[in-house]
Amino acid sequence: MVLDPYNQTDHPDCKSRPDIGLSGITELDPGYITGPLSSVWKEWIKWCIEFGIEANAIIAVPYDWRLSPSMLEERDLYFHKLKLTFETAYKLRGGPSLVFAHSLGNHVFRYFLEWLKLEIAPKHYNQWLDQHIHAYFAVGAPLLGAIETIEATLSGFTFGLPISEGTARSMFNSFGSALWMLPFSKYCRTDNKYWKHFYGGRHVGKQTYKCDEQEFQSNFSGWPTKIINIEIPSAKEIPESNLSSMECGLPTQLSFSAREISDGTFFKAIEDYDPDSKRLLHLLQKSYLGDPVLNPLTPWDRPPIKNVFCIYGSDSKTKVGYYFAPSGKPYPDNWIITDVIYEFEGSLMSRSGTLVEGKIGPISGDETVPYLSLSLCKNWLGPKVNITRAPQSEHDGSDVQIKLNVEHHHEEDIVPKMTRLPRVKYITYYEDSESLPGKRTAIWELDKANHRNIVRSPVLMRELWLEMWHDIHPDAKLEFVTKAKRGPLRDEDCYWDYGKARCAWPDYCEYRYVFGDVHLGQSCRLRYTTAEVLSHYL
Repeated sequence: MVLDPYNQTDHPDCKSRPDIGLSGITELDPGYITGPLSSVWKEWIKWCIEFGIEANAIIAVPYDWRLSPSMLEERDLYFHKLKLTFETAYKLRGGPSLVFAHSLGNHVFRYFLEWLKLEIAPKHYNQWLDQHIHAYFAVGAPLLGAIETIEATLSGFTFGLPISEGTARSMFNSFGSALWMLPFSKYCRTDNKYWKHFYGGRHVGKQTYKCDEQEFQSNFSGWPTKIINIEIPSAKEIPESNLSSMECGLPTQLSFSAREISDGTFFKAIEDYDPDSKRLLHLLQKSYLGDPVLNPLTPWDRPPIKNVFCIYGSDSKTKVGYYFAPSGKPYPDNWIITDVIYEFEGSLMSRSGTLVEGKIGPISGDETVPYLSLSLCKNWLGPKVNITRAPQSEHDGSDVQIKLNVEHHHEEDIVPKMTRLPRVKYITYYEDSESLPGKRTAIWELDKANHRNIVRSPVLMRELWLEMWHDIHPDAKLEFVTKAKRGPLRDEDCYWDYGKARCAWPDYCEYRYVFGDVHLGQSCRLRYTTAEVLSHYL
């Protein structure tokens, strides 16, 4: 799988390409590397088909996740093909598509939207989007990057595969996508290349990277703490800003913020001590900071799509910083992690128990992406927001809490003062009460939903389906699906209540034996047809 780190060509002994179609996203084949058969989007596809969506209406667009965004287009014409896919789907189905993206897939879709601006005449761009894309569901989007990218870059991240961390590091750093999810500052941007393209001629010159005053008033680029704290072996050519408390010839502890990571300052600082730094700096300049379409290491604006749903897990222990030191071993094992900083339950904690300097938010992330990065999409909400908190499991509405018309100020997080019962997992909905003209935005926070497993969550499947069904139904009266109750939607949601010796949810479920049932729960089935059950959510 290793690629040439400079030109992104295949290994001379092996050429790898992504699978195509639904098989590319359904499940991983069993094998020495992947272990047993494992599901990816399989459950989501089953839900769609079960509720009446034709299989050929579900279109998967897998991509080579090793490549930088520009190389996806240069080698595979990925974004040209994606545009044609939307246009073909529109002609076949007669209507716009619903887009679902998870994790890095959201960065791919963002890049596509920017690439499209340079392909379509300006006056037709929004028209094309309105015609071809009805809604965008961004699941687990690392909108300001992900901290674990640093771990993969410096010490290796195996994802449980039977390889050493050093091997994982060498492989990861050969990929053009290695830097795509680097953490970056929410206060720094580049010039708008779109307008330069149309009004500044073909040769737009070097892009300007600018930071707001907040970047320099905060030590952390808006993040909870410094992301990298690293011990440099000696005092060679270290930036003056990092020379405090240095003794010549002795190891020095340097700290780097998100901005200093994404603009290359960090990699320059360790260039003399790490052979990968020069390659990574080359990749950073060529494929990210100098990308002709978009610098992906800049904050997102709300995508110009009519309906946007940003969905992520929260309230789990999540890494927000690292301490690295030289290991004394040769590359690729030349760095070791000496400490890790986590966000959890409104506080910062380190693995070693040492005190951590920083500014923590009220909620933590999804075990992989910090909350600050996931929740940036709250900035996309309109000036007034309706907030609803409800249990994730089926409920009768007695534990639903609602706040209407909450004032929302841009750049400020919205944190509702709502109660939480112990041992109950909630889902908190933030939905436009007053939206931008012609736009509709919603944020869903799912307690304890894991980043990598969220696409298999039955709770998410239920909410996604209800919203999809509600949006396309001609009789829908509400702007968003009602949260007043959540009863069983499928026979699989009905189960036997042994305490009451009957099927649970008797208003929805009844005991109805079918030959082949092997236990009582299997014989609990919906009383009504799916259409009758769904009619309560219009």
